[in-house]
Amino acid sequence: MTSVAEKLQSKAKRPVGTKQVRLKLVYVDFWSVVKLSFLISVAIGIITVVATFFVYVILTRLGIFTTVDKLLQEILGDAKFTLQNTLSIGQVMLFAIVVAILNVVVGTVLGAIAAVLYNLSTKITGGLLVGFTNN
Repeated sequence: MTSVAEKLQSKAKRPVGTKQVRLKLVYVDFWSVVKLSFLISVAIGIITVVATFFVYVILTRLGIFTTVDKLLQEILGDAKFTLQNTLSIGQVMLFAIVVAILNVVVGTVLGAIAAVLYNLSTKITGGLLVGFTNN
């Protein structure tokens, strides 16, 4: 007679095969894609605003604007025009925020268009074949 431990040990010695499942992605929910593309666009917009702030601060600290101001004064001979007055932190950040808002709108619309085009193309192509394994 074999014990329960011996039965479990014999079961554990058997190789476990990997099981693969293949599925076709034939429909993408429109509103889910719109929500996801909106969230991704908002994240990219926040990154854009923060990166613009850091680049402006770095350029100011390195003295790039003063160097360019001196170069422009030598070329143009106009002492009234300075790049730092034209590109103040407020104007640069306002421009970055406007670009980020436009990016959110355009990214959301492009996500919606991509969802509609994918749903229309699955009628012709049959969908995207996706494989999964249990590794």
